[in-house]
Amino acid sequence: MKKQFSNKWKGSKQPRKKRKYMAKAPQHIKIKFMGANLSKELRQKYGRRSVIVRKGDKVKVMRGGFKKKEGKVTNVFMKLGKITIEGIQRKKIDGSKVDIKISPSKVKIMDLNLDDKNRSKMFKKETNINQDKKEKMENKK
Repeated sequence: MKKQFSNKWKGSKQPRKKRKYMAKAPQHIKIKFMGANLSKELRQKYGRRSVIVRKGDKVKVMRGGFKKKEGKVTNVFMKLGKITIEGIQRKKIDGSKVDIKISPSKVKIMDLNLDDKNRSKMFKKETNINQDKKEKMENKK
């Protein structure tokens, strides 16, 4: 694999090459690594399995030491590919608290932040499309 990012690279068994691909990727590709699964209710509502995590989304941790804890996303670190969640912190030796960075693949989105007009418009389109598909399926039967 080359020193700089290459979108022609298809894949490898070697973990180091996968890590390099993720580290060297430009921002428009890195954002795709920030996806998290939706809850069952949201899946049925929007007809999607996963969505890119944003600040303000309510999530539930599914893996690790903080499993089953819920909170709002406070920060999204694109370069690191991590997020911080409200209420998930650890104590330092001096007594101060530090937010723990968690991979978005280890969380489930319980509620979406639809303050952004473009994001809410995207989900409204998808719900309309899914309703049309269901109607067509019912008409065929």
